[in-house]
Amino acid sequence: MIVDTHAHLTLDGLREDLPGVLGRARGAGVGAIITVGIDAADSRAAVELAQATDGVWATVGVHPHDVAELSDAALDDLAGLARADKVVAWGEIGLDFYRNRSPRELQRKWFREQLERAKQLALPVVIHDREAHAETLAVLRDAADSGLRGVFHCFSGDRALARKVLEMGFHLSVPGPVTYPKNDELRRVVAEMPLERLLLETDCPFLAPQPARGKRNEPAHLVHIAAAVAQVRGLEAADVARITTRASRDLFGVGEVAGARIAYPIRRSLYLNLTGRCTNRCSFCGKQRGPEVKGHDLYLEREPAVAEVLAAVDAEGGPAAWDEVVFCGFGEPLLRLPEVLEIARGLRSRGAKRIRVNTDGLASLVHGRDVTAELGAAVDAVSVSLNAPDAETYQRLCRPGVDGAYPALLEFVRRAREQITEVVVSVVTVPGLDLDACRRVARELGVPLRLREYNELG
Repeated sequence: MIVDTHAHLTLDGLREDLPGVLGRARGAGVGAIITVGIDAADSRAAVELAQATDGVWATVGVHPHDVAELSDAALDDLAGLARADKVVAWGEIGLDFYRNRSPRELQRKWFREQLERAKQLALPVVIHDREAHAETLAVLRDAADSGLRGVFHCFSGDRALARKVLEMGFHLSVPGPVTYPKNDELRRVVAEMPLERLLLETDCPFLAPQPARGKRNEPAHLVHIAAAVAQVRGLEAADVARITTRASRDLFGVGEVAGARIAYPIRRSLYLNLTGRCTNRCSFCGKQRGPEVKGHDLYLEREPAVAEVLAAVDAEGGPAAWDEVVFCGFGEPLLRLPEVLEIARGLRSRGAKRIRVNTDGLASLVHGRDVTAELGAAVDAVSVSLNAPDAETYQRLCRPGVDGAYPALLEFVRRAREQITEVVVSVVTVPGLDLDACRRVARELGVPLRLREYNELG
């Protein structure tokens, strides 16, 4: 499924055709919609619609255009409304210094007041920020320090602003303009920020994406936004749908996400998750933050048996349906070397085109023998996490649980070159790491080096 995290189903143009709008959305795979309140009356209409309609949730709040008539009593009423079932956020609220339909001082006052109500109710906030980036951030900093979370809806800033928003713990929401030919800056934001912190929205009936530009926007058009994000990130649209749905679930509690996975797809590859154990405790590893990878939950309550792994592959269409099958999960796959070899034979018999192992390169050290010939008989490629140009740096960054790790890693790569068709080493671009020295090590080993981008924002 995919979630439209910001729609206005109660506004003219959509409410008259609501059954059709919702039907087309479901047909396009949009399984959940958050309809956003912009004033007291509209918030009430949004809540009533959500309570009466499967797959629709609501927010309450007063848009900066409409705060001139706002009062404490009206906020009290909204706070009561916010306790209703299916209300998932307070918003849309913020500052709009482009239209200036309400005096700026009143915008600031009521923005702060609404943030306080959201904090009292433990609701995330939906932020409207137009031509007011610096002031919006200034108002939010104190609130964010208290644990308030939320999203900058219809993000319109640059990469520097995006980084500041994420550093405060907020999400960014990507609207239809990401599809516009001239909006390169928003595509750069999408390319460089963690996809796990992005949401998708239509803001319908406004801002139709390029394939529907000039027409009324509606939730079904969210698929065009997902496709544009996928193209920017070099992913499949299904990957973007899954990752952003998990982000919506994390922030709003809206969106269905799958449980722990043994076999999980990313792009045209199928990955196999065999264990949560790992030889290293790398300081830069995303697993330090949690078990989610590209929208998949990889936490295993127990290690799956060989038959379970092969059944999970068959449930994803079988190995022949994928460009490659990769042993790479939450832990180090070669800690289960006998199972890897048996599974690889099963994959080959089922028509696997290519089998790869992502590894820390310490299997021979851990198992007490050279395992590269066994691997060479079973797989087509290995990708080894080098991550350092010397033993001291490796010890500091990767924190191995065995002695002699770095020399053993280098020897594993040398032996693997003799036994396995394709061997690559990779390095995470941790700040301060000497990448030129890593390149020299790779050249000395006679293998290609792949750089994996480090992102401290998640």
